[in-house]
Amino acid sequence: MSGLSRIEVICDMGKFTALKKTLSELKVGGMTFTQVLGCGVEKGTKEYEVDENYEMELLPKIQVSVTVQSDRVDEITDKVAKALYTGHIGDGKIFVYRLDNVIRVRTGDQGEQAL
Repeated sequence: MSGLSRIEVICDMGKFTALKKTLSELKVGGMTFTQVLGCGVEKGTKEYEVDENYEMELLPKIQVSVTVQSDRVDEITDKVAKALYTGHIGDGKIFVYRLDNVIRVRTGDQGEQAL
């Protein structure tokens, strides 16, 4: 698979150090970090409260986005998932998007050269 992809990871704020370390070890060239609020199907509850909570509660999370060559997506997502995994509700989500192009504004580089 050639081209470019964006990997977006949403997880608990406490996992940022492990996520950053994993991405560094994989030699990912850069990342964008955002603090967000959100919840998944568990509606922001603890594992033992899932059936009790009817109103969504937004929890603090981090969202980290990286852009990589598409042929690296499987390797990166596998290692990120292992770094985040606890087996409990709230481990996070990984989204992968195909990109048409990336342009470095300063130089005009496009595609993989812009990474």
